[in-house]
Amino acid sequence: MRDRHTGWLDPKFYYRFRELLTHSQFRFAIACPIFCLMPDHVHLMWMGILDSSDQKLAMRHLRRRLNETLSRIGFELQDQPYDHVLREDERQEAAFIETCEYIARNPERAALVGVDQYADYPYSGCLIPGYPELRPFEPDFWTRFDRTVSYLRKNGVIHV
Repeated sequence: MRDRHTGWLDPKFYYRFRELLTHSQFRFAIACPIFCLMPDHVHLMWMGILDSSDQKLAMRHLRRRLNETLSRIGFELQDQPYDHVLREDERQEAAFIETCEYIARNPERAALVGVDQYADYPYSGCLIPGYPELRPFEPDFWTRFDRTVSYLRKNGVIHV
């Protein structure tokens, strides 16, 4: 958020964010195992589903739509986002899950929720277009997430 402004994050914006995220992810074949909207910034973990997935174009698409929405309420994203492409060692399953948990625990570190209460934070979640039943804090999430992404990689983003 430009100048780390607060005041934009509420349930209405959260659902608009999910809508825009869904469109960007579907358009560019992206899965999001975790996102976390903090009062003054946003965290996203993305991964491509197809070889043709383009995370940079997806982010440009999402940022443009988010800025259109934010401008209506007097806010805007900062010009240069902080993007980090995972190194090979960070892509290993245990390291990847650890990074996702780190993102999920942001509200805890900011004292927005109590210790180990990060799953109760109302502005975190995951999103894979077509699979609204996936919940990142359920015990079987990673198994279901892996199966879903594997299916989409094999079959593409299709209607079933």
